Amino acid sequence: MKDQKDTLQSRLLDFFGGEEYKPLTVGEIEDLFGFEDADEFKELVKTLVRMEGQGLVVRSRSNRYGLPERMNLLRGKFIGHAKGFGFVAPDVEGMDDVFIPPHEVNGAINGDTVLIRVLKESFGDRREGTITKVVERGQTSFVGTFQANRGFGFVVLDDKKLPMDIFIAKGDTLGAVDGHKVVVEIATWPEDLKSATGYITKILGHKNDPGVDILSILYKHDIPPEFPDEVVSAAQRVPDEITEADLEGRRDLRHETIVTIDGADAKDLDDAVTVTKNGDGTYKLGVHIADVSYYVTQGSVIDIEAYDRATSVYLTDRVIPMIPHRLSNGICSLNPQVDRLVLSCEMIIDANGNVVSHEIFQSVIKTTERMTYKDVYKILEEQDEALIARYEPLVPMFKHMAELSNILRNKRQMRGAIDFDFKESKVIVDEDGWPVDIELRERTVAEKLIEDFMLAANETIAEHFHWMNVPFLYRIHEDPKPEKLQRFFEFVTNFGILIKGTGNTVHPKALQDVLKAIEGMPEEPVISTMLLRSMQQAKYYPESLGHFGLSTDFYTHFTSPIRRYPDLIVHRLIRTYLINKDTSRETVAQWSMAMDEIADHTSERERRAVDAERDTDALKKAQYMSDKIGEEFEGIVSSITNFGIFVELPNTIEGLVHISNMTDDYYRFDDRQMIMIGERTNRQFRIGDEVTVRVANVVIEESSVDFEIVGMVTSYGRTRKAAPTVIHARKNYSDNKGGRNSRKGGREEERGGRGSRSGRNEEERGRSGRNEEERGRSGSRSGRNEEERGRSGNRSGRNEEGRGGQGERRENDRDPRGRRKEGSNSSPGPKKGVKQKQKFYEGVAKKNKKKKTKRK
Repeated sequence: MKDQKDTLQSRLLDFFGGEEYKPLTVGEIEDLFGFEDADEFKELVKTLVRMEGQGLVVRSRSNRYGLPERMNLLRGKFIGHAKGFGFVAPDVEGMDDVFIPPHEVNGAINGDTVLIRVLKESFGDRREGTITKVVERGQTSFVGTFQANRGFGFVVLDDKKLPMDIFIAKGDTLGAVDGHKVVVEIATWPEDLKSATGYITKILGHKNDPGVDILSILYKHDIPPEFPDEVVSAAQRVPDEITEADLEGRRDLRHETIVTIDGADAKDLDDAVTVTKNGDGTYKLGVHIADVSYYVTQGSVIDIEAYDRATSVYLTDRVIPMIPHRLSNGICSLNPQVDRLVLSCEMIIDANGNVVSHEIFQSVIKTTERMTYKDVYKILEEQDEALIARYEPLVPMFKHMAELSNILRNKRQMRGAIDFDFKESKVIVDEDGWPVDIELRERTVAEKLIEDFMLAANETIAEHFHWMNVPFLYRIHEDPKPEKLQRFFEFVTNFGILIKGTGNTVHPKALQDVLKAIEGMPEEPVISTMLLRSMQQAKYYPESLGHFGLSTDFYTHFTSPIRRYPDLIVHRLIRTYLINKDTSRETVAQWSMAMDEIADHTSERERRAVDAERDTDALKKAQYMSDKIGEEFEGIVSSITNFGIFVELPNTIEGLVHISNMTDDYYRFDDRQMIMIGERTNRQFRIGDEVTVRVANVVIEESSVDFEIVGMVTSYGRTRKAAPTVIHARKNYSDNKGGRNSRKGGREEERGGRGSRSGRNEEERGRSGRNEEERGRSGSRSGRNEEERGRSGNRSGRNEEGRGGQGERRENDRDPRGRRKEGSNSSPGPKKGVKQKQKFYEGVAKKNKKKKTKRK
């Protein structure tokens, strides 16, 4: 029945989307579809009602149905803001976001699916709209801090994009006390002047308890920290060792020299490599990936849970795995010197980096060594004698790996792939999860060679199945939007770089040339970030549209099935098409129907994991700086906005110098040149300038750090080159066989899933892929504008003067970890307005008794 419903819905959507279609009544649709009996008519009515409820179709006042976009409406997701306004990202692909003023939100909150009407009187180039209907709530449970008051209380939500507190009646607190982090379920949504009401479903612990901060982030993003009992039980039934029956049909590679190369703390080893140099000058590269699909079979309880999670989440002090540890760290992990089942991709690569032949098959391996990035780096770069002696039989292979890696990297650069080499940091925490240090991660030759080998395998697999013309899952990165690139072209002219061409004719090689031109400059990380923002976001897709950042027509994710569900799907398709040789019409049709949903779901889950990782990183960095108020640091101006300048320290911590703290002059922001100019002194602050800053304030709850400028060290803005570097945006790279000569725009670089353990590129690791104008962020690299940082309103109980240090601050009676200082007798007072609201909420509580009884 479900398939019949879906088929009818698809038919209706195709019918309504036709160029000749005009809104019709149910009876007219019935006649055109040729329905004759009552059951068919009943099913038509049910389907239309369901589609209307989902916002897929709209019914006019004359009871005629049509697509929202045909009736001056758009369906999309609302992206809320702490100050009440927001944006709607339309479902229609390629359409820009629509700004929603505060008075047009009409009860929608961040994450809701809504219908909007675009207003004709939109301001300037930015479209404005009004929300006409909340189609579906994005979430109904939230995480926050409980504030108790005479039996009842409020939950102040952690997500500042949700500008509301939730009233909790006396019987719905679940025993929570003041300061508890809780999960609250909404009972009634806010309406007019009435606040939302809810009931507490889970107490996570006190906000100052170790580990509760990260646990709150997990629940905020709806990431389950534990596996269901049935999944754990199923994992327990998986054997610990390989049997003879498992080897049937597999190529035996246990005699070959194969190694894993990972970080020292990695436990889920899903890829192993081997390289040999042939007599004719070619190289044989073997990439062997854990055969997770052999153990996680389609439709099993483990598979269903893995699909829902879709990715492992790597946080500061813990990993939330996609599959249970018994599998990810056990039988699926390519641990040293034990038999393991893998899917292999062997490639013969010539001296120019071309894959001249390849083979994909299932095999069994027994890795020779478990190498670390650090040791391989020391062998290749530092010529460490002790390590060379210890791994003497492997050293020639490591040298061949370095040779092949250099060849593959040069080929990619020649065809125009863009290599973003951002600084990465790792927060070191103590046993309580409190940050004690921040270390920079260096991307050495060891990390790069693994990246190069994984990229080669991913491209080879993608191209193989593209030419097979069967349903498949690809990793795509679409061409940048011309207007975004054009703004970037204008931006870099401030740094002496002149790009000749327009945003819709740029070749990725030109963007690579920009990165080369700024290499070693103080502005390098900032310009790289701005370039990255001008790109679109990579995602999974059922068609091979190419990868812009890599400048390739074919790309997929094959190399990390332990921690990414798309890779597991790719393995499952390899097993179906190549190993089982099943390309029947039924199988092809089944995968074709499922692929869109798989691509959308895994892309969304990937963004969820990135958000959780970003929130955790920002929180830990704020905690790290919380005891450094008054200390001075040297940093670089990383972004400039109309409300201040952001400064990044060498350890990647970023803080805001609010304009109210720039007290030596009245400063104005020049948005075209991206500089801050003092009106009286003409003092200028440019992106890339070095400044000395003092830590003025840290608000851990908002993960924010405030700086104030001590003095200017060097202004690179006044010592730029007289002659600009000229880069031609459109070039002919006909000598690069693997290039994308006819494609427009520039590409992000994807690090092959090994630059960081999360397997995501820089854009995916913390940038939403939308520019400042679209998100109202005004150039803030950390993705926070003035309102989001709580600096221009009283959402966090502080105004600009209180945050800026210009007014007298009340002494904090707690230490950075939230512990009360000795001699402190302060306590939080009752929430303002509580007495006036008490009677109203007690009445609401009585009305909710029936709902509560039903829940029980």
